[in-house]
Amino acid sequence: MRRISTATLFGVDPSTDSLHRFETSWLLSPTVLAALRGLISLYIFTTIIVIWAWYGTHDDRIAIGESFSYFTWLTYWGLGFYFLFSAIHTACYARTGRSVLFDRWPRFCRVLHILLYATITIYPFLVTIVFWVLLFKPPFYKVTFPGWSNISQHGLNSFYALLEILLPTTAPHPFIAIPVLILLLLFYLCVAYITYHTEGFYTYSFLDTEGGKKSGIVTGYCFGILAAIIVIFLVSWGLIWLRKLFTGGRIKRAARDPLRGQDEIVDVQVDIQEQTEPKHVSV
Repeated sequence: MRRISTATLFGVDPSTDSLHRFETSWLLSPTVLAALRGLISLYIFTTIIVIWAWYGTHDDRIAIGESFSYFTWLTYWGLGFYFLFSAIHTACYARTGRSVLFDRWPRFCRVLHILLYATITIYPFLVTIVFWVLLFKPPFYKVTFPGWSNISQHGLNSFYALLEILLPTTAPHPFIAIPVLILLLLFYLCVAYITYHTEGFYTYSFLDTEGGKKSGIVTGYCFGILAAIIVIFLVSWGLIWLRKLFTGGRIKRAARDPLRGQDEIVDVQVDIQEQTEPKHVSV
């Protein structure tokens, strides 16, 4: 039986550390990738500040606090922090040729980064689909600010997720991430109903049971979202797998990376190590 360690289940096996999957791209140099991620993070946090400023100057300050009850906002914050930290990781690698922070932090931090990567390449698509299919009411915005803010949070969010699927040299998501993604959705469902019972409003209209009259419909929506998240996971996984297939494992390494120009040798060594590992499960 093949040995499958906990690190392997989460995609953080030490044998793959030299690939620098989260800090490299097959298309962009580490410096350009770091700059792109930094710019996206800057735009996301600027968007948040501008929207909050709009609320504050239009007698809607309460909406700032209420924003933390919305899944859209929570995932948007997640995108911002992912791109911020990924830009820092990539910039450090571009300068030194090493995973400076990952090498210093406990390996568990790599697991958390992989799970964060899974959320930002899956949840934004769910947000976009739910908003434009269930919540948006045409015609399109006649007021500039609401149009811009909703495109930023419900359109560009998925564009950023798609960039992170297509540009880096990341591996397909570990399937053990599926229960984590579902658990986080359940936690959010708790947040939504706690918000209703403490603040008196539903974050999303399709969660309103109307005193139990629409419990079946709400349950159907919940199971529909559950099915959607699994489908989106599989699509995201498939796109990453296809990207790896078509790019042939190419990596644009940093100038100071000691393995620059030796990727074929590294790939062979990784394959040999995976084939010769003891075949029993350990946790």
